[in-house]
Amino acid sequence: MASNLPLPVPPRTPTPPADDEYASQVNSGIPIDRNSLSPLKASFPKGIMDSERRDTLSPTKSSFNLATSPEDAETPVENGSGDTSPAGPFNFNTTVMAKNPVVKSNMGQRRGHKYKHSSISHQIFLEPPPRAPLALPNSLPVPTLKECRSSMSKDQKTRFWWSLCHMFVAAYTLWTAHGSLAMTALSHLILFDSLGALLCVAVDVLGNFEVWKRSTIRHPFGLERAEVLAGFAMAVLLLFMGMDLISHNLQHFLEKAGHEPHHPHEHDRVSLGSVDVTAVLAISSTLVSAIGLKNHARIGKAMRFGYIQSLPSVLSNPSHFLTLSCSTLLLLLPLVSIRIYDWLDKLLSGTIAFSMCFLGTRLVKTLGSMLLMSYSGQGVSDVIKDIEADAAVFGIDDARFWQVHYGLCMANLKLRVNGSEDNLVRLREKISSLIRNRLGGGYGAGGQRWEVSLQFTIERV
Repeated sequence: MASNLPLPVPPRTPTPPADDEYASQVNSGIPIDRNSLSPLKASFPKGIMDSERRDTLSPTKSSFNLATSPEDAETPVENGSGDTSPAGPFNFNTTVMAKNPVVKSNMGQRRGHKYKHSSISHQIFLEPPPRAPLALPNSLPVPTLKECRSSMSKDQKTRFWWSLCHMFVAAYTLWTAHGSLAMTALSHLILFDSLGALLCVAVDVLGNFEVWKRSTIRHPFGLERAEVLAGFAMAVLLLFMGMDLISHNLQHFLEKAGHEPHHPHEHDRVSLGSVDVTAVLAISSTLVSAIGLKNHARIGKAMRFGYIQSLPSVLSNPSHFLTLSCSTLLLLLPLVSIRIYDWLDKLLSGTIAFSMCFLGTRLVKTLGSMLLMSYSGQGVSDVIKDIEADAAVFGIDDARFWQVHYGLCMANLKLRVNGSEDNLVRLREKISSLIRNRLGGGYGAGGQRWEVSLQFTIERV
């Protein structure tokens, strides 16, 4: 049944009416003679293909003319300048350029496509929202030696010249130490103290400039970490001086054991019962630098030797304690006999050498960890236990304690807590106060400044 149905005829598009007369004649059914224009038929007009007319119709000939008759070919055409010339296809009129400036027009010119000024459909890449400029400057100028010298105050110049005098005392001690190994060791200690005094003056002078303490993008913590680097270099120097003293003592021990010395030494001691002027100079210079210049004060706070912390402020510093104790013993040595003096001198020299190695190793470890942005002090484990003991704390996900320089430490903790908003504010203040009191020495103790940042993750019970 379905195959017998007729196929539907598609609709026919209506033909628009013709515009020219030829198309109207074709559509009207009037017969048209297509051979009327053929040159092979007798009805074609004569004379068009004659040899005379070929030259006229050829554009390569000088007699070429578009005129349909000889009368039209001889008619001249007037051009724009008033001259008359015969009509032809290459008869161009002369055009005079205008002397007025050409007005630039954007009509017909294609401009570059700009996403910012285009339509909404072409705004594929949107501009980022404007941000406020950073509060930190990119960098600050580092002062030169001439600028440092011009910025020094009268007090700073006095302290600078005193540090040079302290170095002169170290050189004088080494020059007069040919009769005693302990005096040679003392000269090394005074040299270390004089370098520390000079570093204190340099830090004080650099504090006159903004770049020393102000944070920048290039130096996030200012230039204060340069003091840590200089102290690390001094600690390495102290360690090597202690090793040099140990090798010197071993050489003298081998000389006494019967081996022939490579460089003979003459040991002259101070006369019995007299006062050793060199020891007096060492004690006085050490006290002046310790009290007036606060020499090794920041290093002493970073070291924290528990055995000597209960002593007075000057003796609580390990560097000052070692220098003053050695100078005092050398001041008392001329009161003993010559035989005891020889053994005490060697024993004191060896003790100072090992003490210098121990102090240098401790300084290298402490300042090296400070350069690596870590904290080597004690009490961190106790602080973590106290924080975990709080009822509002579920756990500590991360805890980082690190020291930037002598005066700044940072603590970053991430905790899982629970409680109301007031309890969380109380917990934040409690943890900050706990870290500052336990690790920083408390308010007014003069210890390191702690910056504490806490991140709470609230646990839903």
